[in-house]
Amino acid sequence: QVQLVESGGGLVQAGGSLRLSCAASGRTFSDYTMGWFRQAPGKEREFVAGIGRNGIITNYADSVKGRFTIARDNAKNTVYLRMNSLKPEDTAVYYCATGYRFRGTVPSTTEGYTYWGQGTQVTVSS
Repeated sequence: QVQLVESGGGLVQAGGSLRLSCAASGRTFSDYTMGWFRQAPGKEREFVAGIGRNGIITNYADSVKGRFTIARDNAKNTVYLRMNSLKPEDTAVYYCATGYRFRGTVPSTTEGYTYWGQGTQVTVSS
């Protein structure tokens, strides 16, 4: 059974930084694409960032490019999301996700992922 456990969320002022972590278990972590999504109240879940098996191939939503960085440590079965220059509109519950074996591209839709964590709240105050 695949399990994903997020941590690192919290309250931060605009312009600040946070690093989210997602610990995975239940299968060979390094073979699979990992992603981060977020969902604000009243809005659909949206893609934030994703990363391929070796950490070289990444994909970002336009809204976070240049501010967020996704990385993975396959030895620790963990994926990270470093968030800098946070804005109030980044406020959401952030979810870690994993899906299919990496095949060269990182999907940016929820259909590309099959397992989800429970989420961690990120609140950015103005």
